[in-house]
Amino acid sequence: MTSRMKKMVMALTLALTMPWGHISAAGEPAELNADNVEYDMSTGLAVATGDVLLKQGTTKVTGAKATYNAKTQEGSVEGNVIAVREAMRLTCSRIVTDGQGHISAVGSVRGTDGDKSFAGEQVDYYPNQNKYIKIPAGGTISNSDGTFSANYMEGWLDDEHYVGTGNVHIESPARQMEAGGDHADYVGKEQGRVVLTGNAWAVKENNTMKSNKLTLYLDPEGRAKVK
Repeated sequence: MTSRMKKMVMALTLALTMPWGHISAAGEPAELNADNVEYDMSTGLAVATGDVLLKQGTTKVTGAKATYNAKTQEGSVEGNVIAVREAMRLTCSRIVTDGQGHISAVGSVRGTDGDKSFAGEQVDYYPNQNKYIKIPAGGTISNSDGTFSANYMEGWLDDEHYVGTGNVHIESPARQMEAGGDHADYVGKEQGRVVLTGNAWAVKENNTMKSNKLTLYLDPEGRAKVK
């Protein structure tokens, strides 16, 4: 393999494994396997088709087709995409990266990161911003507390901070609690609270609460306090 081709393979693999927010160690070998690979040196465009496998370190990405432009740093993998690195796993129909720390996954997106997970028809992911995700067409975010869904969602996985707008629904079996409203701002970890506004409601152990603004404080023992 020529030096130029080795650099293309490294760049392609790195660009398309960026959903995990990790950059592999310098010089870590990259590997591209596919039934067919075409590389245009004049345009910088590489196209791999048929049982595509991209590997670098502990990261693996598989799909039916992968493209990467070395000049624009834009790349994509499509066709039953599965991307895995350590505790993180993503499945979707297509992943696109712009080379600027932004990943867009479309088509029945499902992602997990330890005890956290997210799902939607489209998910935009910014790994270098505390794993910020945006689900513009509606979806769910789940963690050990329960499941949070809305028509529009965004959040920071590292901070366990999630915001939802439109038909918000929160369900926490561990806390025996269910809640909803027009808008919700959820903060997990030590702060442990959710602020619901607009037609807000909550059910806790068969007790129902309704308000224009409802704040629930979630203590680490699984109880919920109301303000």
